[in-house]
Amino acid sequence: MSASAAAEQLSAPERATEARRVVLSSYLGSTLEYYDFLLYGTAASLVFGPVFFAGLPPAVGTIASLGTFAAGYLARPLGGVLFGHFGDRAGRKAMLVLAMTVMGVASVLIGLVPPASVIGPWGAVVLVALRVLQGIAIGGEWGGAALMALEHAEPNRRGYMAAFTNAGAPTGAVLGTLVMTLFALLPEDEFMQWGWRIPFLLSAVMLAIGLFVRAKVSESPIFRAAAEQAENEPGAPPIIEVLRRPRAVVVATFACLAGFALQTAFTTFGITYAVEHGTSRPDALLAFAIGQFFAIFFTLGYARLSDRLGRRPVMLFGLAAMIVLVFPILGLLATGNFATVTAAFTLYTFCHGAMYGPMAAYISEQFSTRTRYTGASLGYQLATLLGGGFTPVILATLAASSGNAIVPVGGFLIALAVLSGAVLLATRETKNNDLTTIH
Repeated sequence: MSASAAAEQLSAPERATEARRVVLSSYLGSTLEYYDFLLYGTAASLVFGPVFFAGLPPAVGTIASLGTFAAGYLARPLGGVLFGHFGDRAGRKAMLVLAMTVMGVASVLIGLVPPASVIGPWGAVVLVALRVLQGIAIGGEWGGAALMALEHAEPNRRGYMAAFTNAGAPTGAVLGTLVMTLFALLPEDEFMQWGWRIPFLLSAVMLAIGLFVRAKVSESPIFRAAAEQAENEPGAPPIIEVLRRPRAVVVATFACLAGFALQTAFTTFGITYAVEHGTSRPDALLAFAIGQFFAIFFTLGYARLSDRLGRRPVMLFGLAAMIVLVFPILGLLATGNFATVTAAFTLYTFCHGAMYGPMAAYISEQFSTRTRYTGASLGYQLATLLGGGFTPVILATLAASSGNAIVPVGGFLIALAVLSGAVLLATRETKNNDLTTIH
């Protein structure tokens, strides 16, 4: 049976119902994963320095804390390859359940790590180990969730449906930031002692809800048909097939690199920068959460637009907007005023949404069914590693060594935007690619 025939076995209403169920699962699963993953970034910028690196000068402690944040990004490509291999061989659904479980458990354990005053440097060691588990889990989550939505969608709605996976990122960021903001209202000593831990422990509740929803979805019909054909055509492991033709991974990585740099710059450095320039911690977190709320709609709106205009034009618009607005946005963050800081975080999401909305479809459309989970996961996670993993440390270092952080930070982000834009301009459009191809 061909992949297209398998996809057409259900009636149109049945396909639509199943597609909505799958999209809901991908959205909720991604929300949980990014609640946990990005919550760590907020805690790394505000809490982990004094809690786990108390013996270091404040600036050095912040850099060391953000270094543990980078550890999760280092692990993401490994998670993409591991989960991608079994996802391309055994199916998308089982790997998504496993990824969600690993992320939830690791996040709860982060909330239980004793501070340096109790176990010394071992607290930081345990923190890094759990952060690596988070990275492995999210490395496997994104590819599976995006592909489940993409492979259940009608061809003219692929960008929009797959974007619900990416929309989970700002949704998770909103939830995580609002919860952290609530506990940041505690007296300083109580927040540092135990208040910051509660948002991580709440991951247990979200994990239970996510697993309940995810257990009810069906496997991708395109994957099922491809798996049947693969039984008669055994091939090399998916990672070998991907690396034999690495161009698609390279294109996906560098075309999306700037989007992740912008994301992590404002998730970590941006909040710290606003606080250092007079915005209270609760106000900075609330302003960020408001921006992330708008990011949900920017992400989905730009993705829907990419189904009409193409992925490349929309993503190029986001890069251009970033180049034009990055210095004004950084200037607004330094005002110490809640309204202007909120405007800064909203403008950031306006730029980022144009890159992030079409991204799930753009990356996934680069690969055939047999290697799509592995290839898309590897391309996406390498982009997050190179563009996002080291960006907070680089920006904190630039800010610490410069009297005016706006110039080096803005210049760094613009340079990455130019690089990603050049790659997009040199490649072809993907929105009309046939997803049912096996090879």
